[in-house]
This record gives sequence, C-alpha cells and structure tokens, in this order.
Amino acid sequence: MLECQDVSKSFGDVVALSNFSLKLGQGQILALLGPSGCGKTTALRLISGFANPDDGSITIAARPVYDQETYVPPEKRSVGMVFQEGALFPHLTVEQNIAFGLSRDDQRSDRVAEVVKMTGLEGLTQRMPYELSGGQQQRVALARALAPRPELLLLDEPFSNLDPALREQVRRDVMNILRSNRITAIFVTHDQEEAMYVGDSIAVMNGGRIEQQGTPEEIFHHPSTRFVAEFIGMVDFVTGRWEDGVIKTPIGTTEWENDALADGALEVMIRPDCLECIPSEKGNGAILEREFRGASYLYMIALDGSGTVRCLLPHIDEHEVGSRVTVRVRSGHSLRPFLNGVAVGV
Repeated sequence: MLECQDVSKSFGDVVALSNFSLKLGQGQILALLGPSGCGKTTALRLISGFANPDDGSITIAARPVYDQETYVPPEKRSVGMVFQEGALFPHLTVEQNIAFGLSRDDQRSDRVAEVVKMTGLEGLTQRMPYELSGGQQQRVALARALAPRPELLLLDEPFSNLDPALREQVRRDVMNILRSNRITAIFVTHDQEEAMYVGDSIAVMNGGRIEQQGTPEEIFHHPSTRFVAEFIGMVDFVTGRWEDGVIKTPIGTTEWENDALADGALEVMIRPDCLECIPSEKGNGAILEREFRGASYLYMIALDGSGTVRCLLPHIDEHEVGSRVTVRVRSGHSLRPFLNGVAVGV
C-alpha cells in the first residue's frame, strides 16, 4: 500500500530525513516511534503531500505520488490525516465536520451515517465541537478522515492531549475501528508502550532515518542497536567476555558459538524482568534503591565491581535497601551481546 524509497528532506542545514525507506502492506498498521525531533512528523508531511522531499520516491497503492518526474497534490493522494489536536472546524456540527471532505452527491448523507455508526458517534451528530469531550472530538476527527475512504490513514500522536485514563480507552476504541475495517495506517508516537499496542510492526526512528523495523516482539527482544534497545522499555547493559563458546557476565552465562566475539570484551543487554533477585549475605550485589509500583517493586542493585542493574519483582518480594542479594538471569531468559553499540548475530 505504501513504499518510501530513500526519501530525504532538509530544512536549511538541518537534516530532517535521510534515506528514509519503508514498506507497508494492505491492512497493516505501522507504529512510527522515536524521540522528539527524529523526523516522524516530517515523514507524515511528505507522505501526505503537505511538503516535498529533496530526494527519493513515494508510492501509494502502486501509484507514484512523488519522484523526480511526478508530483500528486495532497487532495489526490487518497490519504486521510488525524492531527494531534483533532483540528475540527469549531463553527460546524459533528455531521458537517464529517461531511466536509465529501462530494455533494446523493451518497453523501449515506456515507456520513455509515462513518458515524462505525465510530460510535450516534446521537452526537448535531453537537458542536465545544460540546464534546476530548475523546469524542478525536473520534469525530477520525470519522472525518475516514469518510472519503482513503487508502492510507496517517495519525500524528492523536491521543497525546488526553488524560491517561481517557487516552487508554480512546486508543482501544480507535484501534478496534481500524483493525475491524482493515484500514492501512501509520501511527506516530513517542510512547513505547503505545507503539507496541497499536503497531502490527514498529519502525524506530533515530536522526532522520529508520534504525530498525519489525514486529513488536522482534523490536523488544531482538533490538539491532543499543539505541533501539534503550528506547524500547527498560534495559541495562553489563560487561561480559566471550570464552570458548560461552558469554560470561556477572549475572550469568549463555552459550554463543559465534567466534566474532573472540576478541573478548563486549556489552550484554538484560531487561529488569529477566532477572531474579534472591536475598543472600554471600550474594553478588547490594540493593541501592527500591521503587514501589503497586503490582511490583523495581530494585536498583549495585553488582560487586560490575556497575548496576535493575530488577523487577512482584510486590510480595519486598527486600530492604542495603541488603545483600544474588542477582542472576531467570531460567528461559537469555543475554544479548553488543559490540560498538550494534547487536551481534548468532
């Protein structure tokens, strides 16, 4: 449905996108994830046609919309857009907002009614935007974007202005609408948990390019770079050495036959939920901090001469700050080695 090939964009001396490439299939939802200023919104503006690339090509539904010889304006790209603030017309009713982008033919009212039902806005069509809650306003914005039947929907952090409880509910409602209607969409966010919930795949951006693209499970468990590992959830790195097919670290060992590690020193990735922490006077560390999170405790542990790691335990595992503990990798979990900030393959 969408292919961007080596798309680049600069604003003066600032490089917003550099060799940005991605593919998105029919009915898939891509979460475009990255820190502020990494180029996420610029990518949406180029795909939608609100700005033009300096280089590269963009194809939507097998039709070129931008390359060195082609430019298709935004209104002819069959792309819908849902903005961060909703951007509803304040002087129009819900029904009029939804109908705004539709041609004035006999099917107009039927399509509005169809989209109103799809988005759960029955009974609200004659209200003005100021009479709606934040969640209702975002559903109207979604309905307006879906009304012209776009082949691709772009959502630019559409829930960021909602309070946490409402955000979770509206996000669930919107994703159910998109998935049940098999709508192809790109969802921009800087929230890692949100990206893993909404995306069939995740593209992690860094410095104007895609650092890694894959399923949420691939991105979380098998990050290709240290940047991706640190951006997706909590993660720590400990020093390790490869010796005779085994990676040895202060928190455990793992078999690793790749002799690319034969030179020795490396960094090893571990996540807090992959560790167990057992009270022991003869342990390999001491608890520095304890953070109560309701269902769990997050412990910061100083390993003997080997830096610190975090350990996430159930709320029933309450240990005192300063106590000695044994920290080790849980059964079934593994260590992932990195050299010079890049994951080492098997």
